[in-house]
Amino acid sequence: MSAILSYIFRCLTGNAISNTNATRVLRLYSNGSCQGQVKKGLVLGAYDDCGQLKFTNTAKSVNESLEGKLEDLLKGYTFEKGKVHVLYNVSKDYAAIAVAGLGGEKTGINGLENLNEHKENIRVAAGLGAMRLQDDGCTSIYVEEFTNAEAAAEGAALGTWQYQELKSKETQKNSSTLELFHSDEKDAWKRGIIKAEAQNIARRLEEAPPNLMTPSIFAKECTEIVCPCKVHVIIRDRDYLENKKMSAFLAVARGSCEPPIMLELGYCGGRKEESPIMLIGKGMTFNSGGLCLKKCDKMPLYRADMAGAAVIVGVMKAIAQMNLPINVNALIPLCENMPSGMSLMPGDVLLGMNGKTIRIESPEQNGRVILTDALYYCQTYKPYLVITIGTFSTDMWQALATSATGVFSTCEKVWELMNYSGSESGDRVWRFPLWKHFTWKVTDYLSVDTSNVGKGRGGDALRAAAFLLEFAPPVKFCHMDISGTGMKSTGKGYPYLRKGLMSGRPVRTIVEFIYNTACRQDKPLEN
Repeated sequence: MSAILSYIFRCLTGNAISNTNATRVLRLYSNGSCQGQVKKGLVLGAYDDCGQLKFTNTAKSVNESLEGKLEDLLKGYTFEKGKVHVLYNVSKDYAAIAVAGLGGEKTGINGLENLNEHKENIRVAAGLGAMRLQDDGCTSIYVEEFTNAEAAAEGAALGTWQYQELKSKETQKNSSTLELFHSDEKDAWKRGIIKAEAQNIARRLEEAPPNLMTPSIFAKECTEIVCPCKVHVIIRDRDYLENKKMSAFLAVARGSCEPPIMLELGYCGGRKEESPIMLIGKGMTFNSGGLCLKKCDKMPLYRADMAGAAVIVGVMKAIAQMNLPINVNALIPLCENMPSGMSLMPGDVLLGMNGKTIRIESPEQNGRVILTDALYYCQTYKPYLVITIGTFSTDMWQALATSATGVFSTCEKVWELMNYSGSESGDRVWRFPLWKHFTWKVTDYLSVDTSNVGKGRGGDALRAAAFLLEFAPPVKFCHMDISGTGMKSTGKGYPYLRKGLMSGRPVRTIVEFIYNTACRQDKPLEN
């Protein structure tokens, strides 16, 4: 086949053929002039067996039904993870077939990488294959199960997501529907779609411009997203917050004309008397830095400083759709951090609900301050585990980039289960310490109880975790800093998340964690 392609290319151009040009010729001569008419596509998988092509069982069946056309056209091509080859008009049923590389066949849990590589390779293959077909005009995409339909659904649904709500219809790219191809694993496929769509919900909320995602708009969006799934939502206004003496939260919000809101979400899947898991998400819908303004070229990114809140909305919808037998409540303080005559000044001192004073050394770091009152208030729900989620420090991005979410935990079992959940979801976590060394840095002051920044240089993410722990109830505590993972995707490491779009991470890891907490027979978090 390579010799035929080389001959055709020389006849047309007079030049020798390269691997890149060979791929273009392959696509050109298998497609003819029908590329614009592509509507229906199919994603299949292939392993790289020591440099040789080896189809998955489903791809092998399709190849046999096509009398070996796929194998003939793909001879000489490599199928390491991340490689996708698209063939056109080789089947009367599908205008385009994407064959995606899975790498080696014998993969599993890689302890060094802290990753279930088998599942993650499937996500990458399904995601990239579906993305290629969507970009080539397919509006209906069928995806094989790749031996794990749930992972295939996650990759495909995350890969084909686009944010086009603010584009005119004339300039929008085509959207695609996804279907499972010739498999009985429909329940697993549905679970994967639920998890991916929950992450895509978080991505949409994060991607919205700040003037179209104010605290009040976020509250309305949240209500429309989760209420149909029987998640209870209460919207608390300024009067309620003042009556409850949430003065730290209110002080941060007073720099903006937008009124602050506290969202209370509740899902009751277990017995009424069972204590819930409490999720608390940072909901700063825009963070200008307050009086300590951020750099202008970086400021637009901080429309997603409410990523923790967005993640919780996605998680609550997913666990409700999955009908998990567990109780989960959530608190989301929503506000903007803006400069004005009412803004907090460096050196101001606030009083938290628990009676501790807070010195504001940097108004830019007010995101952690708005969680202090929510942490104390959550005791009314009598949770047995509290998880805080948000974008708290660029230190975390500098330490881990987009590779993993930083996790701090007072409970070994919570960490072990979160770590396992991250390896299974493919969205990994990495543990950092909650040592007294960092507690002293935020509490060792003569005139106040705590500081929102603390002493010393470096380690800001660890000081932020220690600061929040000072306001947490005396139960199991887990803090997740998603500064590196929860904002814009770089396209590296997770190629099924389009570069330049918000990531929505780590929705699937938290859903997996709650699922394992509720459904594992050993009940790892029970006292």
